[in-house]
Amino acid sequence: MFHVKQHDVVVVGGGHAGTEAAHAAARMGASTCLVTMARAAIGVMSCNPAIGGLGKGHLVREIDALDGIMGRAADMAGIQFRLLNRRKGPAVQGPRAQADRKLYRQAVQSMVAAQPRLSVVEGEVVDLILRDGEVAGVELAGGETIAARAVILTAGTFLRGVIHIGDSRREGGRMGDRPSVRLADRVADLGLALGRLKTGTPPRLDGDTIDWESLEMQAGDDVPTLFSYLHNAPFVRQLSCGITRTNEETHAIIRENLHRSAMYGGHIEGTGPRYCPSIEDKVVRFADKPEHQVFLEPEGLDDRTVYPNGISTSLPADVQERYVRSIRGLERVEILQPGYAIEYSYIDPRGLRHSLETRAIGGLYLAGQINGTTGYEEAGAQGLLAGLNAARRARGEEPVHLSRADSYIGVMIDDLVTRGVTEPYRMFTSRAEFRLTLRADNADQRLTGFGLAIGCVGEARKAAFLRRMEALEAGRAMLESVVLSPTEAARHGLHLRQDGQRRSAYTLLSYPDVTFDDLCGIAPDLAAIAPEIREQLCRDALYAQYADRQRQDAEAWKRDESVRLPEDFDYDSVSGLSNELKDKLKRTRPASLSQAARIEGMTPAAMTLLLARIRRQERQRAAG
Repeated sequence: MFHVKQHDVVVVGGGHAGTEAAHAAARMGASTCLVTMARAAIGVMSCNPAIGGLGKGHLVREIDALDGIMGRAADMAGIQFRLLNRRKGPAVQGPRAQADRKLYRQAVQSMVAAQPRLSVVEGEVVDLILRDGEVAGVELAGGETIAARAVILTAGTFLRGVIHIGDSRREGGRMGDRPSVRLADRVADLGLALGRLKTGTPPRLDGDTIDWESLEMQAGDDVPTLFSYLHNAPFVRQLSCGITRTNEETHAIIRENLHRSAMYGGHIEGTGPRYCPSIEDKVVRFADKPEHQVFLEPEGLDDRTVYPNGISTSLPADVQERYVRSIRGLERVEILQPGYAIEYSYIDPRGLRHSLETRAIGGLYLAGQINGTTGYEEAGAQGLLAGLNAARRARGEEPVHLSRADSYIGVMIDDLVTRGVTEPYRMFTSRAEFRLTLRADNADQRLTGFGLAIGCVGEARKAAFLRRMEALEAGRAMLESVVLSPTEAARHGLHLRQDGQRRSAYTLLSYPDVTFDDLCGIAPDLAAIAPEIREQLCRDALYAQYADRQRQDAEAWKRDESVRLPEDFDYDSVSGLSNELKDKLKRTRPASLSQAARIEGMTPAAMTLLLARIRRQERQRAAG
């Protein structure tokens, strides 16, 4: 064994969680080392070539607001942009981009290489170095050691990963890559609770063998919605996706061969994502549906590979060929790589603090699919927070937390560490209690100021943010200065309730039949406001009345959050609590009363008992 170098932070893994973690730690000023088994695989999109979506797009915007890299990379590689749920309100709309795999990988690698204080080491981490119950570095397969004050594990699906295609199984973290077995064994030895999950991917198709002319085509939005607040237009040529559907013949082939599926044949123990089912699951669970939609998504501008979104599978390769060729437009298609299921180990996230540091080992952080989540966006958001806190720990500073009331990242982290997972965790807007104020469009207003305060935001974003905030404040002030009575409004063609109440132009923007152009006709000076600022002001005005109400709810929630529960709180001594609740509280060790309230099975009566005990202890300490 020989020593390599001392770093503040070591990040294990070069996927979406790892790259965000390493970049964030380095932005915070920490000397950071990213260890990956293959430098060329940094930033690889292992599954679908897309970023964002409902709930997920909010996470990407929040990563970007804190100066992370995922949103910028997605914009640079985006070959089709669509705003999902466009017909609904902005609170539940989700930006999504189809990406060129190669361009995305290149963008991530470029940003990693350009970031000061961030170095990359190619190798396999096989052990953690511990000292007095805290992490002190990592050991590589060749015997080299890297000392560090904090270590972030972002092993993805590589911990004891097994790939399944029918009854064939092979060890692997993804197709073509070996798993991390020794590291998984070491993690198990440390007493961290492990479980098994699974995910899947569809067969990759040769686009040159698809009958595109027989298919419905879907173009991107005419006015693309990008992810990064630093960008305003796509970087590369835009492409359309094809749409086709399965049919009764497809379903019959699948039903006849369910016994050969790895999942239905009993070869997989792990639980799969309920909201992203395999085609086998769709055929079984939705037996009354005669068809299922399939999106044919190009994987790149100069890549003939096509990703058929909607037919992930673990059936044998010969069955995959039969059912794929039964689909319209794919009758003569060639499969470049069969679909497969991958089963992997994850660590129970209830063993983590809200900083994503493990409770068992000081200085060890976990981020990404290793915590039981699914998706690039969920992984990247966890990596960002872990990187910020690992850097702060290395400097001897207190961790930072993101609240459920302030961000989707905070919602996800709180869900994970409080409730754990029973299936791969995926973000949805429905998970957020305060989603009317946690919109994708206002992520910078919510988080960039916080990022500036803790030091993770660079000068370029700082300047762009300050310009945008100044423009928003000036525009809002202009709108607030224009005040109309119902009679005055009527003279301009605006029909309001004749209640005598005077309303500002900003308030009128929240009315469904009042447009910004209408207001410009009343106050021509408003025409000087830039189009992108107008659009944001319209969204802010629309939700202003709801925002005030949710702000009050959020303040009440934060009051409960401020009631701290000591890590060594003796739950066994609280009479009246059921043994089941005591066990759950001891396992989760909630940091606050609000976190305790979200533990499954917690009742108002139990909350009252906890609060009474906390208040009694506070009085005893005050009495000396």
